[in-house]
Amino acid sequence: MEVSKKFTDQSRCREMAITSSFCRRIYSEVEEVGWEHLVKLGDDLLFLSFRVMDDKGRVHILEITLDNNYPRSPPSVSADVPWNLNLEWSSNSKLRDVLQQFQRQVHMLQEFWSTLDDIDRSLWVIDPTHTHLAMPYRQIKIGHDCCAILSINVNDPLSLPECRFLGSDTEVNSLRNIWKRNSKKWKKDKSFSENLACVFETQLPQPPHARQNEEHAECGICFAQYLPTDDEFGAKSGSATDCTCENRN
Repeated sequence: MEVSKKFTDQSRCREMAITSSFCRRIYSEVEEVGWEHLVKLGDDLLFLSFRVMDDKGRVHILEITLDNNYPRSPPSVSADVPWNLNLEWSSNSKLRDVLQQFQRQVHMLQEFWSTLDDIDRSLWVIDPTHTHLAMPYRQIKIGHDCCAILSINVNDPLSLPECRFLGSDTEVNSLRNIWKRNSKKWKKDKSFSENLACVFETQLPQPPHARQNEEHAECGICFAQYLPTDDEFGAKSGSATDCTCENRN
């Protein structure tokens, strides 16, 4: 009985010593990074998030998850970036090294994010509905009830994007022909929005000025186009409007 109790006490003391050492290490490494950059620290110290500001003043949150073998085992990291964060890691690495590697990758993505900013600021973006720095695509409204899904090259964001169209067959075929005919006009020394206007030979719809809860509120005339018509549900259904909205794109 005494032997068993002694063994239990030794194990508890060893565990407390390890935990105490782990706590000191984490607090010391956070001190190196700077407490002003820390956003969140888990109660068990196994989860941390840091704030990183890029060259354009954008704020990025880097989430770091540790395990009990840290630093022998590398941490898991996640952030709002368009690729997986693969860390270079050794048993001598610290949280400071994680932040420095992330900052280098953030610097590499400046042109990509500036391109997304240009699209979000200048064009009517349907998806994603909220600014998302990790998504290398934008679905934009073109007009005539058509949309374009633009896939931006992360490594060469000012190059001609891949483009898919959504809409009626007639409009989509017309847009494909225009895109194919004018894609050679794309110039890297122009902004993304300027290039799109040049390729499509028209000024594309701008973001709607009136938004409520980040969602576009259409007028009754515009919304009526989505209601069922007599042909779909017979006499009990509604009918098309007798007038058109002058503001429709």
